[in-house]
Amino acid sequence: MKRIIFLTLFLIITITRTPAQEVYQHITHTDIYDFLDELANAQVISINSSVKPYARNLIAQKLFEANAKKGLLNLRQKKELAFYLKDYNKELRSDDNFDKRLDLFFYKDTLFTLSVNPIIGIHAYSNNAGNIYPRWNGAEAFSYIGKNLGFYARFRGNLENKRLADPRYLNQFPAATYEGPGDSESGESSEMHAGLTYSWEWGSVGLIKDHFEWGDNYNGSNIFSGHTPSVPHLRLHMHPVSWLDFNYVHGWLTSAVTDSSESYLNNSGNRLVLYPKYVAANMVTVTPVRHLDVSVGNSVIYSDKNVRPAYLMPFFFYKSTDHSGDGIVSDWQGENHQVFFNISSRQIKNVHLYTSLFVDEIVFGSAIGERTQFSGKAGARFSNFMVHNLFLTAEYTRTNPFAYRHYINTLTFASANYNLGHYLGDNSDEIFLSVMYKPITKFSAEISYSFARKGAEYSYSEQAGTVAVGSSPFMQNVKWQASGFGIKTQYQVINDCYVLAGFMVSDNRGSDAGIYTPTYFSGKRTTINIGANIGF
Repeated sequence: MKRIIFLTLFLIITITRTPAQEVYQHITHTDIYDFLDELANAQVISINSSVKPYARNLIAQKLFEANAKKGLLNLRQKKELAFYLKDYNKELRSDDNFDKRLDLFFYKDTLFTLSVNPIIGIHAYSNNAGNIYPRWNGAEAFSYIGKNLGFYARFRGNLENKRLADPRYLNQFPAATYEGPGDSESGESSEMHAGLTYSWEWGSVGLIKDHFEWGDNYNGSNIFSGHTPSVPHLRLHMHPVSWLDFNYVHGWLTSAVTDSSESYLNNSGNRLVLYPKYVAANMVTVTPVRHLDVSVGNSVIYSDKNVRPAYLMPFFFYKSTDHSGDGIVSDWQGENHQVFFNISSRQIKNVHLYTSLFVDEIVFGSAIGERTQFSGKAGARFSNFMVHNLFLTAEYTRTNPFAYRHYINTLTFASANYNLGHYLGDNSDEIFLSVMYKPITKFSAEISYSFARKGAEYSYSEQAGTVAVGSSPFMQNVKWQASGFGIKTQYQVINDCYVLAGFMVSDNRGSDAGIYTPTYFSGKRTTINIGANIGF
């Protein structure tokens, strides 16, 4: 027994003290994120779930911690832990002599690691409006060199016989920028994610093009949702002590606003040049007591000029630059500021309570309700609570008028016209309820219900920005509402290989339903869904 304890302590010290490279696991890998969430809710591990994606190395460390506490896990959890270690032992082991997952190609020695896998999938939807079959293919790879460098790349080409994504649509299908004319019924698009990172014992920096999600949620964050085409950005992460976690990004957004002064004619027609648009954001998470994470952060959207050095400084309160003499003294000249908060509590075993608040266009000295737009979220998940392998989730989101918007069209909280925040946008609310059961390893069955509403989109001008929110009441007229009751089953055959089936009874209605809902889902529909995929 003493030898086992000594060996466990030695491995933990070796892992936590050795600088480890970082590559990021995309947020679409929801299975591993859900499993870590379950372990955290059970107080087997601790994790800051307000900032995603997680690095593969972080995931591996948390799985290792859970493996050292297997006595606290039920039989299904033990089997799933062993299943995921087939993949994430790539980060934990110094060689490739372990029970590995099936890869297209994997190589590892003391200097160099390389993993390559395919991406391919098809989902089919069928209802009385016809059939839709989005399909995709591509490949992904990640590599480590030495003790500090990591890089990864992921390409996915998409083809839809009917377009499911559009900045106007209020759904959570992957955002896309389609090739070809906008009035085409079918859609072809592609996404490239990549990153180069340098890591040390307590932090990392990286040049990344990927999605990122800030704010605890189970059905769409209201801070940074990740529901846009991927954004190229600089990233800094620091975790110097167990009770402090810091994250920063500076990103290059797509304004989708033409700069007529820079656009010009060429032999084949107009050459349109867009205004530059950027985002800088930071968030610090403090853990005052075990299993309680309190996060606070702020961000700025800016445009009409080159990158500002002040916004490359990770620890800024960006609103203060309005008065810093840095060449900009008022927000109508090219800045839009936000602050946000997130609280995540897992102090009751197997219960996750969370809330987040996003405050847009904050103006100091104004009365509450004047030029201050909010989006709030509150929710709870009960994992294995009283009944093993049963998960109950309840979540409510409310977003007041004008949140995420701006009267200058280059300063909206958006990229390529997709909202960076909650997918429903402003003047909206949503109730989400879910019951999920995992009777056996790698299989889940979920029953969910959602009810969402959206009110009028009020005209937003510079003058409107100075008027109290009370003059633009929340949900005075419901312009769109959607309800959905669905059942979804999913089985992970081998690592990253899935089969799924389900159906959804939905009702999308209202005077603006034609704007916010694809024709395929308008009105009352009963939609059957089946699919299979390798990778995401």
